[in-house]
Parts: sequence; structure tokens; C-alpha cells
Amino acid sequence: MKVVPYRRKREGKTNYRKRLKLLKSKKPRLVIRKTNKYIIAQIIDYSPNGDIVLNQAVSKELKKYGWNMSFKNIPAAYLTGYLLGRKFKKDSELVLDIGLQEKGGRIFAALKGAVDAGLKVKFNESILPDEKRIVGEHIDEYLKSSSDKIQF
Repeated sequence: MKVVPYRRKREGKTNYRKRLKLLKSKKPRLVIRKTNKYIIAQIIDYSPNGDIVLNQAVSKELKKYGWNMSFKNIPAAYLTGYLLGRKFKKDSELVLDIGLQEKGGRIFAALKGAVDAGLKVKFNESILPDEKRIVGEHIDEYLKSSSDKIQF
């Protein structure tokens, strides 16, 4: 008799081994996800009845603070992580949960923003994007060199 894997595993949405390791730490998780339009950063705690979102920040919220650029680039990701760190005042250590994402500048820029705002997360410094990319110098250089003025 063949056992059918869980639906989310079949669809490639959840790595249950990785999730179990994160949950066994019994620490809240810093969950960072990217969509086609936004960066989402959440602090989630495990509950047997379902995960509990303790706090969250979405890059769309940056508009309230005067951000009128793209909500999905590296500087916006950094600011989203920073915003989450400012919202979440508790002094507890978090575990980074990036899901099935193995690498990516936006996710690690959001991590750097959260850490700069005061959240405690263990990670390897080598995964962080360059400081020039976080402040958006690559975007500025492109705009200066581009003949057609594209609005970011």
C-alpha cells in the first residue's frame, strides 16, 4: 500500500523536516516571504491549534512613512524588516524561517533590517547583501546611466 504525501509537500510548498526542526527549538520564528509585489515579515509562535502571528510588517505599509518607490526591491525589504523590528519590542531570541527559499537578496535584506532594529536572530554574516545594494546605489546608478527614465 502506497502512502500519499501531504498535499503541501506534493505541491512543493512545505518542507516538513525543516519545519519540525524549527518548531523543536521552541522559539518564535522570524518568517520572511516575498511575493510578486511585496515583502512580508512576520513573527510567528507555534500553537497546536495553529500558528499564532505575534506581529507583522508588509512592505505596503512603507507608503505611510513616505516610501513611494517599489515595494519589492532590496531597500524596501530592508525597511520592512526594520519596521517589524521596531513594532516587536519583546526581548526574545528568534529563529529565522525562510521557507523553501535557499538564497535571495531581498529576504536577507529584510533579515538585516530586523536585526538592525534590535531583534535577536542567529545567522551567518556572509549571507547579507552588500551595504550599497541595501541603500539602493545600484538603482541610482541604473537611473543615471539609462537613456529612458523608468520610474521605480
